[in-house]
Amino acid sequence: MKQRLLYPGLMTAILLITAFTSKTHAQAMVDTKLEGRWDLTIQKDGKELPSWLEVMHSGRATLLGRFVYAFGSARPISQVKPQGNGKYTFAIPVQWEPGNTDMAFEITLLDSTHLKGTMLYTDGKTYEWAGVRAPSLTRKSEPVWGEPIKLFNGLNMKGWHTTGENQWLTEAGVIRSPKSGSNLVSDKTFNDFKLHIEFRYPKGSNSGVYLRGRYEVQVEDSYGEEPLLDRFSSIYGFLVPNEMSIKKPGEWQSFDITLVGRTVTVVANGKPVIIKQVIPGITGGALDSKEGEPGPIYIQGDHGPVEYRNIVITPAK
Repeated sequence: MKQRLLYPGLMTAILLITAFTSKTHAQAMVDTKLEGRWDLTIQKDGKELPSWLEVMHSGRATLLGRFVYAFGSARPISQVKPQGNGKYTFAIPVQWEPGNTDMAFEITLLDSTHLKGTMLYTDGKTYEWAGVRAPSLTRKSEPVWGEPIKLFNGLNMKGWHTTGENQWLTEAGVIRSPKSGSNLVSDKTFNDFKLHIEFRYPKGSNSGVYLRGRYEVQVEDSYGEEPLLDRFSSIYGFLVPNEMSIKKPGEWQSFDITLVGRTVTVVANGKPVIIKQVIPGITGGALDSKEGEPGPIYIQGDHGPVEYRNIVITPAK
């Protein structure tokens, strides 16, 4: 006896659900090509602005992420929206930018390692940018350390240059910025290294030590405050110290920092506060976004008075 289909409508529904699920799964597979970390360079007013993008999935078919502009900290992206044909969009609210309109981005995925796109900035103008997939910077073996190098000779600024008009002074073994002005950059560049550096600042001041010129270790008067992404000894916007090992303003303090690939350890005033954590990408204020290349030690001098001394680096061989 021939069997009859009792619920023909049910079969139709199953077929529709299967087709929808297959389409969604296919779309999710396309979306994952964008996942990962990207080093961006934005062309704006004749300048190259280093920036950074991370895209990750949330559930089956939603993409979200983080973005770092040329200044400020990493900020979340609530959704990266597929537009079809390898194109995507996202928007983020202002942080330190002028105005109060969102920054809107368009992305074109060129291939597995290259992006291009546009940024609608808060000034109402559109700027172009290009991106490459960020290197993993994974090291296959432990570093072999070379000889320590005194980056600051205690007498003058030999071995250093500024990013603009120089306000830095040297006296009695100390290099100091008496007011906000230019940043200070070492002439030499480095890959993996151990860095010892001492600093002092007045109440309320702010500075930073950039590793390879790209990753800021925050120097700030955060005395009496809890650890946060943008306070003393953090990797600005990314890594929170496990405790606030900070002295009062006006006292000499120290960092001992080890950077191997992306893996960083920060010892603040003798206490380990970040231990072998991975830095996801460049921080705001980076000199460039070329993460695979060596870079200098760069000291922030545009946020207030600060003094530094005993700057010693031990590079890996």
